[in-house]
Amino acid sequence: MIHTKHLLKVTAAWISVVYVVCFGGVALVPGIREWFMQYALHSTNVGIGENVMTLGAFVAGLIIWNVVATLAAWLFAFLWNTLHTS
Repeated sequence: MIHTKHLLKVTAAWISVVYVVCFGGVALVPGIREWFMQYALHSTNVGIGENVMTLGAFVAGLIIWNVVATLAAWLFAFLWNTLHTS
């Protein structure tokens, strides 16, 4: 059985660290987004809009990514605890 509360705390910590590193990477090397879209995601040359680096964008992204990651981790724990037979 997965301890859901602990999993959600760990998920929030990890996604926060990863988001800060990624946001910092884009702030320091602005072309990294286009490179990632083209090479890592195997897409064509896609314009992804303006490069907006504001405190509001940082906070909003941090909240959105934490909500998405927390929901995904909760769903995983719920399904695991519900369906897993030992």
